[in-house]
This record gives sequence, structure tokens and C-alpha cells, in this order.
Amino acid sequence: QVQLVEFGGGLVQPGGSLRLSCAASGFTLDYYAIGWFRQAPGKEREGVSCISSSDGSTYYKNSVKGRFTISRDNAKNTVYLQMNTLKPEDTAVYYCAAYRDYKDAYYHLCTLNEADYWGQGTQVTVSS
Repeated sequence: QVQLVEFGGGLVQPGGSLRLSCAASGFTLDYYAIGWFRQAPGKEREGVSCISSSDGSTYYKNSVKGRFTISRDNAKNTVYLQMNTLKPEDTAVYYCAAYRDYKDAYYHLCTLNEADYWGQGTQVTVSS
């Protein structure tokens, strides 16, 4: 059974940090671009950060550049999103997604929301 499961969400104060994990089962992430998305109440889902499998190319939404870092550990079949200096506007349900890799797939994943698999999401709340 193909699955993506997110871990690591929670409540954090502004300025704090969280690390999200996305674990895959039923398939290997080696050949997939992986992305993190978020959806806040009343808003559309948006691509936050995506990473290629072939050369490690990355995409970041402008508002998270310099604060968030995406990484992958293919040996563990897991992708991470390190989130630092969190702001209240980062509050959302965060999802990971996988898209069969090809040239620029990571960019299309993040900007066009094209994915083969989606996780169920994990809530991140930034509040004092």
C-alpha cells in the first residue's frame, strides 16, 4: 500500500522551530520529487518547498526562503522540512507529496500542485 505519512507538527511560539518528517511506504522515494505544501483555513493549498531526486535542486516559496530548509534521506525513505523563525502566518495543515521525477518535476510539483501521492497532513500552529 502506497502511503506518505507526515510527522512533527504541533504548537510552537512565534520565533520557534519545528521539523516535519514525511515517511514513505509502499514505494521508494529515490525516483520522486518531493514537496511540502500547506493549507490555512479559507485559503488554497500552496507549495512551500520542493526537492528534486536527481540533483537535489530545490524550490522555496518566497515567504519561507531563509527560514525553511528541505532535505531528503533516501536511505530512510524520508523527507524533512526544517522550519525556523516561525511566524503566525505559517499556521496551516502541512502536507507532503511525491511526483515521479523528470527534469524540473520539483518545480512543477510546487507551482502546479501536480503530484502522484499525497499525505494526510499535520497541523502546525504558531501562536503565543
